[in-house]
Amino acid sequence: MPQERPFLTEPSEAGAAASGAAPDSLFDLAVNRAATAVRGVGSQDALAAWHARTRFARRISLAEVQRALATRPQSGEWHWQGGPDGSWQPGKARFP
Repeated sequence: MPQERPFLTEPSEAGAAASGAAPDSLFDLAVNRAATAVRGVGSQDALAAWHARTRFARRISLAEVQRALATRPQSGEWHWQGGPDGSWQPGKARFP
């Protein structure tokens, strides 16, 4: 069995840009999962590494995810809804 795990790729500039349009629901899911990942690690520094390892990276740019996360309210339970033009809504998302 190989010692290297190929799914653990390092973030790169080429992978930070999206290559096509994504449905609003996919954007919402990416932002909500990114928020969970950042909350779990406790640092925005891990966001680029998380993005490089997800299936969202090809469809949702890292910059768009960062833009959405920058507007997240600091306290309480919130979820992103509405695609790239959406906003944070109180409560948990219907789909994790």
